[in-house]
Amino acid sequence: MIRLLNVERVDDLPVVLAQVYQMQLPALLDQFYPTHGHWKGDLSLGDVVAVWLTFIVSEGDHCLSHVQPWVEAHRDTLTACLGQPVRPLDLSDDRLADILDRLADAATWAELETTLNGTVLRVYEVDGDRVRLDSTSAKTYAGVSEGGLFQFGHSKDHRPDLPQVKISLSALDTLGLPLTTTVVRGNGADDPLYVPEIQRVQATLGAGGKTYIGDCKMGALATRAWIAQSGDYYLCPLGGKQMPEDTLDALLAPVFSGAQPLEPVYDPASADPTVPPALIAEGYVLAVDLAATVEGQPVTWQERQLVVRSVAQATRQAQALDARLQRAIADIHRLNERKQGKKILEAPALSATAEQILAEQRVVGLIHLDLETTTQVIPQRRYGARPATCRVQHQSTIRARIAPLAVAAARQRLGWRVYATNHATLTVATAVQAYRGQYLIERSFGRLKGRALAITPLFLQTDARVEGLIRLLSLALRVLVLVEFVARRRLAPTQEPITGLYPGQATRATASPTAELLLRAFRGISLSVVEIAGQVRVLLSPLSALHHRVLALLGWSAGIYERLMTHFLKPALILSEP
Repeated sequence: MIRLLNVERVDDLPVVLAQVYQMQLPALLDQFYPTHGHWKGDLSLGDVVAVWLTFIVSEGDHCLSHVQPWVEAHRDTLTACLGQPVRPLDLSDDRLADILDRLADAATWAELETTLNGTVLRVYEVDGDRVRLDSTSAKTYAGVSEGGLFQFGHSKDHRPDLPQVKISLSALDTLGLPLTTTVVRGNGADDPLYVPEIQRVQATLGAGGKTYIGDCKMGALATRAWIAQSGDYYLCPLGGKQMPEDTLDALLAPVFSGAQPLEPVYDPASADPTVPPALIAEGYVLAVDLAATVEGQPVTWQERQLVVRSVAQATRQAQALDARLQRAIADIHRLNERKQGKKILEAPALSATAEQILAEQRVVGLIHLDLETTTQVIPQRRYGARPATCRVQHQSTIRARIAPLAVAAARQRLGWRVYATNHATLTVATAVQAYRGQYLIERSFGRLKGRALAITPLFLQTDARVEGLIRLLSLALRVLVLVEFVARRRLAPTQEPITGLYPGQATRATASPTAELLLRAFRGISLSVVEIAGQVRVLLSPLSALHHRVLALLGWSAGIYERLMTHFLKPALILSEP
């Protein structure tokens, strides 16, 4: 007689838990957030968070109420991985909410994050002299509270109708590993976030010799001055406030006249030696002496401004310009159409409407307007007591035509941007390549707000728990980044791509697999406990060659799965909650 005793989906749980414990996250959490005497269960706070992070990474879900049923369904797998009993009540939503309240303490979190960064950099032998900074927003359907985190502000989710919270993040180049996470009100400006974030990074990496890369919001003179006086470097584009149009025109004048030669920047990814590398940018460097006041002390430094034209950006802007020109011309010509119920515009109104169209399409000065008014005398016959008269009718039409010289000058101006740095040896090519890597931190935001971690929308009601959840998700983000980093680092020397990760595309290969694909490969692995003739047997889904290779890339062996069988065969195995 065969009797099925238990079946559990194992999936990627052993891999994620192994990664969490290798980062020493549970031990660090227990160090900074010790449990009190009334804490129930065998699991410490660090162990509970380890299981919670595994749920988040594996399921892409941060809802507190979903964790306990998931633990119930994976109880024995989790118990075997942790080596101690796991109760579903250990991860009840009330306990998880209490943990979020504790993670909300800013001072303790800063200490944990600093220690964690040092541990991770040492364990994974990561070194880098570049740090990227940026911010994003996370929307919520909760209400706005006076003085609270959730406020209406500039929405990066394009939902101005929803309140939001703002998240500032710093990440280590070149793997995009998060270093610091700061949560602020949703209506705050981005400019003041950079200096505090850099100070927290310096607490881990030390001050001096690091290059901080950000967007134009980091280009405020006060921020650049602070970084310069701290002994570090900055690289960021200058926005319209720091680099007005007339100043940029003055920098471009010698380029357009031919007096200023440009340094070309070619695509380093060109693999075919027989094909000339593609030009991606060109520019030149200008040294500028700057002075500012930092904390009441005068600071002077030399800034190198890199005047750069991006070929791709110029192409995109040219296409957009052509589209706006065509829309403007079509809209203006439609003003001449005569339709039933459509008001016929006289010359002043016709001209004003056309000018408004030019302004809306941002093509003022690039299109000439020709207004023509014809006069027609229409005789009217005598009718009753009304004598025969003549009526004068004015009809105006407007035509739009492109101004070729103005458009050519506008095209010449496309794609140009000025980058600022105080790094003495940063060339145009190096700066362009460095800033092109800004997508790394955008990937982190994509994971936070996308399917991987699904931070939005936020449904928690208290500010403290929102802060705690965002910090918890930043730990989950570190797990994903390090899984990806370890696998890609081991793949790089062999140059042998891995196949079988893409569903439905068995032969598709990649040398840069994502963490999500690597973990998805373990979906479907399960353990079945059966009783055959009074004896208990455990059946583990066979690990494929792909599973073994992924485990090897991540630095693990099949033992993290095979040891589960030993646990299931223990005589004291409990298969259900009492």
